[in-house]
Amino acid sequence: MENLPSPRDPQPSHLRASDSNREQIAAVLGEAMSTGQLSHEEYSERLDKVYLAKTMGELQLLTHDLQADQRHPVAPSLVSNPPATESAPENVIAVFGGSERKGRWRVRRRTTGLALFGGVRLDLTDAEFEAREIEIRINAIFGGAEIIVPEGMEVRSEGIGIFGGFDVHGSADVDPSAPVLVVKGLALFGGVSGKPRHRRKR
Repeated sequence: MENLPSPRDPQPSHLRASDSNREQIAAVLGEAMSTGQLSHEEYSERLDKVYLAKTMGELQLLTHDLQADQRHPVAPSLVSNPPATESAPENVIAVFGGSERKGRWRVRRRTTGLALFGGVRLDLTDAEFEAREIEIRINAIFGGAEIIVPEGMEVRSEGIGIFGGFDVHGSADVDPSAPVLVVKGLALFGGVSGKPRHRRKR
């Protein structure tokens, strides 16, 4: 009989890793570098291994010695079946290319973006929001990301720029009934920008 994984092992190490799993680990590594746990060289080395990893076990080894943010622990992010009360985060990845979301799309409570030598563009003007507070975490490594914010939305920019820029802001006049957008992440030799735009009339 096959042995069951222990409670500390949320995913059997032999399972094949998905692009979503790799992106989540890349975000954890970016945050670890921004807090000083990893040097730039260590971060680059581990990031290379992330996109070469084929199994969950290989990914878990890349973060086993890191102190994860208690609000975003490493282990739960690898669980394939999230609680029914919250949909899985959406991952937007641009590696040596571009990725865009626009028009009538559903913004989940958490969205993670990675711009690695590429560009990510998220247009929230006509989007529908899953929750009252939306969190978008962007890691721009030698790349760029742009967020178009609807008029009246409150924006809280909590990102970090290291040899790069992190400048995301909303409207001067905030609509109390509009969702709140929290933007986090890291801009390393790259840039994350955001600005409001009038909602088009339908």
